[in-house]
Amino acid sequence: MSPEFSGTPRGQGRRCAVVVSRFNETITQRLLEGALDAFVRHGVPFDDVDVFWVPGAWELPAAARRVSATERYDALVALGAVIRGDTPHFDYVAGEASRGLSLASADFDIPIAFGVLTCDTMAQAEARAGGEHGNKGWDAALAALEMADLFDQVDGSAED
Repeated sequence: MSPEFSGTPRGQGRRCAVVVSRFNETITQRLLEGALDAFVRHGVPFDDVDVFWVPGAWELPAAARRVSATERYDALVALGAVIRGDTPHFDYVAGEASRGLSLASADFDIPIAFGVLTCDTMAQAEARAGGEHGNKGWDAALAALEMADLFDQVDGSAED
């Protein structure tokens, strides 16, 4: 059988960044709290998590690219909430935020976890920001740590 690799959400010794949208801040603040809690509970010192606020989800990719380019971080989490309205604005913002974050992760070889809610209603967003569907900020932080650990294994720098 071939070797298999799987990351674990180990935060010890890691420095992480969170890029978070101010638009729909009642939701994104709760996502941020979930992400910070997950990082700290999994060993990332609170002082080793930097938070970068941007105006909206559209700006998340540009900020993620700039933060990633510093090479100071092991992982990054992007948080936002795009709520569908009566115009196609939702489709453009959600789609381009997703595409831009994916490109940033590939271009800078850093795990960027997608914690951007794309919901039809505010109630759906609330359910995913600490409500009945958990906290997707927490989930994104765990995914970022897991991917950072997997990248370390691929690079041969993982601790045993």
